Amino acid sequence: MSKIKVLVVDDSAVVRQTLSSVLSSDPLIEVIGTAQDPVFAAEKMRVQKPDVITLDVEMPRMDGLTFLQKLMQQHPIPVVICSSLVDEGSETLAKAIEYGAAEIITKPTSGTAAFIQDQTITICDAVKAAALVNVSKLRRTKSAPQPKLNADVVIAQNKRAMVKTTDQIIVVGASTGGTEAITTFLQALPSDCPGIVIVQHMPEGFTRSFAERLNTLTCLDVKEAENGDSVLRGHVLIAPGSSHLLCKRSGARYYVEVKDGPLVSRHRPSVDVLFRSAAQFAGKNAIGIIMTGMGDDGAKGMKELHDAGAFTMAQDEKSSVVFGMPNEAIKLGGISKIVPLDRLASRLLGHLSRF
Repeated sequence: MSKIKVLVVDDSAVVRQTLSSVLSSDPLIEVIGTAQDPVFAAEKMRVQKPDVITLDVEMPRMDGLTFLQKLMQQHPIPVVICSSLVDEGSETLAKAIEYGAAEIITKPTSGTAAFIQDQTITICDAVKAAALVNVSKLRRTKSAPQPKLNADVVIAQNKRAMVKTTDQIIVVGASTGGTEAITTFLQALPSDCPGIVIVQHMPEGFTRSFAERLNTLTCLDVKEAENGDSVLRGHVLIAPGSSHLLCKRSGARYYVEVKDGPLVSRHRPSVDVLFRSAAQFAGKNAIGIIMTGMGDDGAKGMKELHDAGAFTMAQDEKSSVVFGMPNEAIKLGGISKIVPLDRLASRLLGHLSRF
C-alpha cells in the first residue's frame, strides 16, 4: 500500500517542523514537503502533487481560505485545515466547510507544538480520513444551501418508549477527538459490561480498522457493526462509515440495523439516529453517553433518550477536544450528569451497580 503524500503549509517554522514529525511517525503517511505560505505551496505542487494538504488560515501573501477556495475550484485536493481560527461557531469555520475542507483541526492560540504532539493519533487519523474523501463532493457551489435534516428522515419520532427491563444497553456518540476518548472509556470497562453501540464520525474504510484496533486494546469484543448483529454483554459495535446505525429490539433481544439514508445533522452515521432508536426501543433500559465533537449531532437524540427515562452523561468541557456536541446536549436539557473523560467509566459502573 502506497503512503499518503502530505504537504504541510503553515507560516510557523515550529508548527511545520512539529506537524511533519508527528505525521511522519505514522507508517502510512509521508511528508513530501513544507511551505510557509500558499505561494510557496503552489510552487512545490508543480513539482510533486500531494494526496493531502494540511493548511493554516492566517499566512502572509495569501490566506489559507483564499488558497483553499482556489485549490478546490482549479485542482481539488483533500485539505485538512489546522488553525486556531476555526473554533466552534466561527465564520472562519463556516467558510472552511463551505469552500471544501475535508477535515478540521482547531489549534490552541498558545502551546501549539505541545498540542500537536499530544494529538498525534487524532491528526494522523484526520489526514488518513481526508485521503479517502471524494473531493468533487466537497466542492461547493453558489446554489441554495442544502437543508440540515433531522432524524425524522431515517426513523420516525415515536413518543412511546420501552418499559424498564433487566437488560440494559449503552449508546455512545462522538466526533472530533472521539477516537482517543472512546479508547480511554472502553479500556476502563470490564468484560461483562452491558452491550455497547457506538457512532463515531469517521469515513467509510476507517471504522473497521478503528474497531479492530479497539479490539486489541480493550478486554471487550469490538467489531464494525453488521446488519442484524446482536447487542450482547461484553461486546461493542461500531457504526460503519457512511451508514446509519439503529438499535432495535425483538422480544428479549437487542440488535442493530445498518441503514442507508440522507445525512442527518450533516452526518452519516448520525448520533441523533442512534440515540432516537435507543430511546424508542430501549427507553429506560438505555444509557446514553455523548463525547467530544464539533457541531450538535446527538443533542436532540440525547434529549429524547433523557425524556424516555434513560440515564445520560456528557463528557465535560475540560477533557473534550471540542465541547460542541456535549455542550449542545447540555443546553437542550438532555444530560443527567456531566463527567470528565477519566471518570465516565466509573460513573457508568456506579449507575449500573444500583440495578
